[in-house]
Amino acid sequence: MLTNTQKLLDFMAQLRDPEKGCPWDVKQNFASLVPYLIEESYEVIDAIERNDMDELRLELGDLLLQVVFHAQIANEAGLFNFEQVAEGIADKLVRRHPHVFGDEVFTTDEQRSLAWEKVKQQEREGKKATKEGFSVMSDMVSSMPALMESEKVQGRAASYGFDWPEIAPVFDKLKEEIQEVQEAIALGNKAEIEEEVGDLLFVAVNLARHLKVNPELALKAATKKFIKRFQYIEQQVAKSNRQLTDCELAELDGLWNEAKVYFSKN
Repeated sequence: MLTNTQKLLDFMAQLRDPEKGCPWDVKQNFASLVPYLIEESYEVIDAIERNDMDELRLELGDLLLQVVFHAQIANEAGLFNFEQVAEGIADKLVRRHPHVFGDEVFTTDEQRSLAWEKVKQQEREGKKATKEGFSVMSDMVSSMPALMESEKVQGRAASYGFDWPEIAPVFDKLKEEIQEVQEAIALGNKAEIEEEVGDLLFVAVNLARHLKVNPELALKAATKKFIKRFQYIEQQVAKSNRQLTDCELAELDGLWNEAKVYFSKN
């Protein structure tokens, strides 16, 4: 009796059959599937944030389909197959968990984290030996969200000792970058303003990293909070049969403060 995993693999192979498969599935390639891979990942996240477990099960299936799809395309090209994908991640789990699959003993999360990063460094050094011009930053994924990429890059540099040992200098750097943004604004140079704002955001991510706060999730939560408060303002203005554009900023600001108090109590 076939397992559900094997059924899924067989179904995908059938969908990709040039003669009997689905024309849409047949014409897809690695690059064309990227938007769907990103979309499915975010839909998984959304289900988790809404704590909808039935939806999460379905969305995880959609995400798994993307993995199977890519593996099937690779298999057709003689690159690798699904079994090799599974084998690769299984081997990696063993390497990165010597305290579970080996004799290592860790007593703190910090020890586990340091050991994890040590193994990752060894893996990168292995790649460096086989790739000319390889850098410890070479495998950074530039297509991930900017905040996430910034955090990953800074964490990678920190793992090689390039980091402030305490948080105080981060605050100093944050103040410095704010000042440089103000100076760029005074000069009126749009390109320089954009560069300095980027530097400011980069340091803000560094601050979040030192505080062990995920910047991507923190910003998403802040955005959702803003939406809730703004919708409160809309509702209050609508009660007076007016539009937002009919209100002065001072009134809207007052309603914003009301929203802060309202949601702190509800």
